[in-house]
Amino acid sequence: MRPPLARFERQEEPWPLELRVRRADRAIEVDFDDGRTFTLPAELLRVESPSAEVQGHGIGQKRIVAGKRGVGIDRLEPVGNYAVRILFDDGHDSGMFTWRYLRKLGAERDAAWSRYLDALAAQGLSRDP
Repeated sequence: MRPPLARFERQEEPWPLELRVRRADRAIEVDFDDGRTFTLPAELLRVESPSAEVQGHGIGQKRIVAGKRGVGIDRLEPVGNYAVRILFDDGHDSGMFTWRYLRKLGAERDAAWSRYLDALAAQGLSRDP
């Protein structure tokens, strides 16, 4: 899926050039106009979804989502010029992944993954369904 290439005036943040679903790898790949490319696993995207269901409605309300090791991506839907909705094969579809959020998650992928694994362990939860 190619995001709209139009940019807002004075936008200085990196802009996505292309998003690809890598079904066999259960991931998306995002190319930004500054030359950076990020591969984001579906499991990480699902458990870090910006939806209220995962993030809650305020600080400190984030929910740890377990059992998503095999989650996949059904499809991507553009949301205006600023985001993509990821429809996961477990039925979750309410998160709006802005370009800024995808970029941040890509840049902080390893740290986000470590925090997730630590949170699972602390609560005695598993990645397995």
